[in-house]
Amino acid sequence: MEMKLKKKLENLQNEAILKSSDFDEDIEDFKLKTDDFEANDKFISISSLCIRCNLCVEECPVNAITSSTSRKIPQIKDNCVKCEICLQTCPITCIYLMEATSVINEEHEYVEYFLKDKKVPHRILRMEKIDINREKCVSCGTCTKFCPTKAISLKDKSIIEAAHNKTYPNLKNKEYPYIKKSLCIGCGSCTNLCPQGVINLQRTLGPIIESKVLTIAQDVCVGCGVCEENCPVEAIELSNGIVSLDNDTCIKCNVCSKKCPVNALSLLDKDY
Repeated sequence: MEMKLKKKLENLQNEAILKSSDFDEDIEDFKLKTDDFEANDKFISISSLCIRCNLCVEECPVNAITSSTSRKIPQIKDNCVKCEICLQTCPITCIYLMEATSVINEEHEYVEYFLKDKKVPHRILRMEKIDINREKCVSCGTCTKFCPTKAISLKDKSIIEAAHNKTYPNLKNKEYPYIKKSLCIGCGSCTNLCPQGVINLQRTLGPIIESKVLTIAQDVCVGCGVCEENCPVEAIELSNGIVSLDNDTCIKCNVCSKKCPVNALSLLDKDY
């Protein structure tokens, strides 16, 4: 998906005037000085289609995603480092990464915004084992609300007993959750939302896919230590003027490469 938007520089100038904390009579003489300009950035957002499994929350290495509930989806916090692990992990691909470019056009009348969504590889996710302690279940049905494959639903007690070829004499409610295991993908939405904590899930979540590579130009590095100071997972070390990278710890975010004052670090996409 690609989008193109544009906004008049005159309107941006008026917004700057209205937001000025030093507003006075002379502000009317303010004129926006423009020149050729281009900026690039990335934005991550979570769709309202979120199934509340909290996998992205659990896997985020810098705790940059708020926990979800049945009433609200997770939110990306300001400390996000755009490592893209959440995108690789989301079981229904409802987390989006937009690459944005802002350009002042040649006539200096508009700022043009170009947005393009970026595709990332997906980690393996599968259910290995799932079961419900029905004797503690209150049959509220919360677990069924966001299941992406409709693998879990409320069924009459007699149907559940027939499916499992056993009786449940202690069950007092008429309906109970039933899981069609052939449809379950192991996302954990039901487990996360169950208010009684009666659903037990065992799943396989594959390793993070190396979709990016961080290169270090040692001959360009000036040994300032900015990369080491700002790495959110302490994967970079500067010793005797040499930068070393722990690839097993590095999450391939954009922090060190953006903060390096001499562009000695570059984060590049790999072909996959």
